[in-house]
Parts: sequence; C-alpha cells; structure tokens
Amino acid sequence: MGQRWPSALASPTTGEQGDVPGWVLVTLMTAGLIIAIWAVAGPALVNLFNTAIEKVAGLL
Repeated sequence: MGQRWPSALASPTTGEQGDVPGWVLVTLMTAGLIIAIWAVAGPALVNLFNTAIEKVAGLL
C-alpha cells in the first residue's frame, strides 16, 4: 500500500496522437473484404443453411 504507479503507467504518453488514418484504412479494407467474400460465398451459405433447416425440420 502507499506505492504509486510508475509515471509511465499513471499518465498517457503526451504527443502521441495515434494512427487514426491507418485504423480507418484497416476498417474500410476489412469491410470491403467482408462484402467481397459475402458476394462470392453468400449463395452457397444460404443453400447450406436451407439444406440444414430442411433436414432438421424433416426429423421433427
């Protein structure tokens, strides 16, 4: 008790703004990849889902 955190942990580093444009680019590229993959694999995934539901519904 009574110990203080080192100054590096107690206060944020001054002068560091972060890499906001980099994170925006990563976010946009990730969204683009998801849209592209969904466009290619979407019909197959819908077919797979419908087949699975039909099999489960047939068992009930």
